[in-house]
Amino acid sequence: MNLKEKEYIWDNKKPTAQMLGRWQPWHAGHQKLFEEILKKTGQVNIMVRDVNGVDDNPFDFETVKKNIFEALKDYKNRFQVTLVPNITNICYGRGVGYKIEEIVLDEKTQQISATKIRAQMRKDGKLK
Repeated sequence: MNLKEKEYIWDNKKPTAQMLGRWQPWHAGHQKLFEEILKKTGQVNIMVRDVNGVDDNPFDFETVKKNIFEALKDYKNRFQVTLVPNITNICYGRGVGYKIEEIVLDEKTQQISATKIRAQMRKDGKLK
């Protein structure tokens, strides 16, 4: 399956993986995680928690969405970006047809920190 094919058509009925996060900002670690998750089902719903202005979350939804679309331009129609409430707990009562799994990436990728990226952006005058 060519996951970068341009002719793919999103289908809500097809198995879909979910990525939930703040994406403040979207970075190389998120990109690599997306690419691994995409292999699971072929399409991904990227859920953006509504946290702009809460703690150190300076980017609004439209900025986050724009950054994601720019980063994932080669994966046209393989993903959606949706705004969701500030979800802090994901709970379920029994096996209901989906699984929650951690994707463990290489150590270098695991060390990428959006907190450090934001600090550097402030130092460079790109963020208040």
